[in-house]
Amino acid sequence: MTTQPTQKPSLTIVRRLKVPPAKVYAAWTRPELMARWWGPDGGPVLSAEADPRVGGRFRVVFQTLDGETHDCSGEYREVEPDRKLVFTWQWVTMPERRSLVTIVLRAIDEGTELHFTHAQFFDEAARDDHRTGWSGSFDKLERFLEAQAGEARCSGT
Repeated sequence: MTTQPTQKPSLTIVRRLKVPPAKVYAAWTRPELMARWWGPDGGPVLSAEADPRVGGRFRVVFQTLDGETHDCSGEYREVEPDRKLVFTWQWVTMPERRSLVTIVLRAIDEGTELHFTHAQFFDEAARDDHRTGWSGSFDKLERFLEAQAGEARCSGT
């Protein structure tokens, strides 16, 4: 009798954003932009770093509204500007629980379709916690990008 390897939990989120892929990519790779939307709620980003190249690293430290500080980091595995990012993901408090994030950006008539997959979670509880966190972050990302696009329209750029 053979046993099937157990597949670790993953989550997929798809969002349509009303800006071109280059704007979405920049929001994921430029620290000053990452600091404007990262995190699940209205808490501040305390620091953001990114070196978006294969082997480069990112790190974001943010605080949630309950006052808790969160520190996540990872290494870029694939980088295709305006198209794709693949990076490892880990929390400073649990470095042994490394997972993998894949972001694919596809130009559509209305802007960009963002296809996000976070895979290789330790367990279903970790996946569910991340689903909540990422959903809040994506809501903030969407508001940030729409506001940025509105500012560009107002300034004529």
